[in-house]
Amino acid sequence: MNPGELLERSLAYAAVGVAAVPRADLRRPTPCADWDLGELLHHLDDSVEALYEGVADGRVGLCPARPAADPVCAFRERAGALLGVCAAVSTPPPDPAVGDRSLAAGLLVAVGALEIAVHGWDVARACGRTRPIPSALAVELLPLAHLVVADADRGVRFAAPLDAPPGTPPGGRLLAFLGRCPGGDSFSVRGGSVFRE
Repeated sequence: MNPGELLERSLAYAAVGVAAVPRADLRRPTPCADWDLGELLHHLDDSVEALYEGVADGRVGLCPARPAADPVCAFRERAGALLGVCAAVSTPPPDPAVGDRSLAAGLLVAVGALEIAVHGWDVARACGRTRPIPSALAVELLPLAHLVVADADRGVRFAAPLDAPPGTPPGGRLLAFLGRCPGGDSFSVRGGSVFRE
């Protein structure tokens, strides 16, 4: 797994859903029960900012970014800046600090890719669109999700996993593992971040 490539693919997937957001209706419910669409977009933007801090500065601050007046534009700008810094930094910090812990740079970027792809799906779903996470991307993200989402995260950052029927594509299995109902209208997922509270 190439974390930088995984991040680029996740950002590209999420960007399509974010670009279609109706800016006049940011109060829509989302699969993240704690957030409306505007709050979800702010969280997604903050996740990209946290990744940028980790790659560029070697430290992820614990204070979230301020909500942007135009969250769609903010996400687009931060995503571009993140891709730029990933391309420019030939040797990322070996173990960026996340609060009082450290995390290998490759794992930080890979976990960011997971968060961005899944929240990209949440955004599309909140807008009434069906945009499955591409199977090739989900195949790489699913083992990572199993690695980083612990039982202690359930009910706090993630809802309980759902059963995925036999034959469910990789994207659907990833969403079900993270407590999302890939084919239905369930809005019961907990809102949370792997980086900041």
